[in-house]
Amino acid sequence: MIVNFNVGLLGHVDSGKTTLAKALSTISSTAAFDKNPQSKERGITLDLGFSAVLLETPGSQNDQFEQLQLTFVDCPGHASLIRTIIGGAQIIDMMLLVIDAQKGIQTQTAECIVIGGILQRKLVVVINKIDLLDQQQSSVLRKLESKLRKTLLAAGFIEDIPIFHVSAQSRQGIQELLDGMKNEIHIPTRQAEKPLVMYVDHCFSIRGQGTVCTGTIVQGQVKVNDFVELPAIREQRKVKSLQMFKRPVQSAIMGDRVGVCVTQFSAKQLERGVLCQPGYLQAVFAAVILFKHIKYYKFPVKSKSKFHVSVGHDTVMARITLFRCLTNQSQFNINQEYEYIDEIEPPQTESNQNECSIFTLLEFERPVFAISNAILIASKLDLDVHSNCCRLAFWGHMQWYTSSANYATEQLTLWKVFKNKQKQGTVQRLVNAQQIIVQNLFKKDNNREPFIGKRVQLSTGEIGVIESTFGQTSKVKIMFSESLKDETIKMLRGGATLNLI
Repeated sequence: MIVNFNVGLLGHVDSGKTTLAKALSTISSTAAFDKNPQSKERGITLDLGFSAVLLETPGSQNDQFEQLQLTFVDCPGHASLIRTIIGGAQIIDMMLLVIDAQKGIQTQTAECIVIGGILQRKLVVVINKIDLLDQQQSSVLRKLESKLRKTLLAAGFIEDIPIFHVSAQSRQGIQELLDGMKNEIHIPTRQAEKPLVMYVDHCFSIRGQGTVCTGTIVQGQVKVNDFVELPAIREQRKVKSLQMFKRPVQSAIMGDRVGVCVTQFSAKQLERGVLCQPGYLQAVFAAVILFKHIKYYKFPVKSKSKFHVSVGHDTVMARITLFRCLTNQSQFNINQEYEYIDEIEPPQTESNQNECSIFTLLEFERPVFAISNAILIASKLDLDVHSNCCRLAFWGHMQWYTSSANYATEQLTLWKVFKNKQKQGTVQRLVNAQQIIVQNLFKKDNNREPFIGKRVQLSTGEIGVIESTFGQTSKVKIMFSESLKDETIKMLRGGATLNLI
């Protein structure tokens, strides 16, 4: 039995990722090593490349499977291809962060670190091109390692990340890297019993055979003669055959890179996308995530603005709305009350990231297909690619979604999201240490009943709630969970008037 483990090669453009993939691999796919004519012409990786190597089973796991296949996902490094990098990172089990020994940490290196932190992938760092260093090689590598460890620690990775020094061009250190990777591998649980979901990254037709969708199974399994659905074009097809790196197989499970040959359809209809069990995935027109700010994004995040949102291999524009949970619950509930937020400033410190539960409604310009609890990553890809700014803004797991194209009128109108408007009144009298009567907070003809239970604040700082209306005019009774400050009570008994906001 062969078990597959997906390893992503990520890093800044021209750090030697493709050369490293070639040095590590013994098996290549039709999409490996920049075979795309445009990649050859421009001298950079433009799309995901796939290759593999078969290794002996690590000693600690030799009772579970006979051979281990490492499938290398060679991700492009150019800034303009960040959406392809995000898609590639979502199908891997381990991330090889490749760094040019001479140039160190660069802009896309940092963005790759952020992506790895979001997806919580196991990380191995590879410092490449050590053959180009001068005679002070050990000193340069020592300083670079120290800087790397500080950066990774700040990004939330563990302190003892393994770091290897290699020259992919001369193959120096390659065997040590392979051995080190074997020691770091722990095969994750493969959810073969769940419905099939496969992220498709390439699609092409073979005359007389059918259409081949190549990709990675992220959930479930597929077998020859199964029926699968292509939800983007709303069609079902029968699986005629399966191949893993040109080797025919009868089935494939979560984690496997596989080519699925189905009955004919135009490959142009599905260059990238999703293949799944029939009826499993529905079109998602809007979704809600728990907002998780990326601390390296240095711009405000504003409601009604648009971001590029990546899910799987798909990236689509979405209009966002921010709102805050008053009870600080981290699970979205459509029956709960939320406060609308106009803008979130860039995070200033690590400690203020999760002071309250903030949610984001994402309204997609076109529907996407995603599994429940999928990770959505929002970016500002229209920022200057030559700047040193992080374009990844925020992310979160999908907690709510709708498959209705008319969600705005059918569902959003029922949500309890309010804008915080300030009203100001005055304290008329003190009832007791926890109750006061307030006047002028409302006009005489206002209906006060909808405001019962709302929070209010005295100008001296104490926070209470409107307990009930009082009298026939505009007065209300305010209740405080704790007694008012002695100074506040003294002021009110002395006849001083306090403002209520």
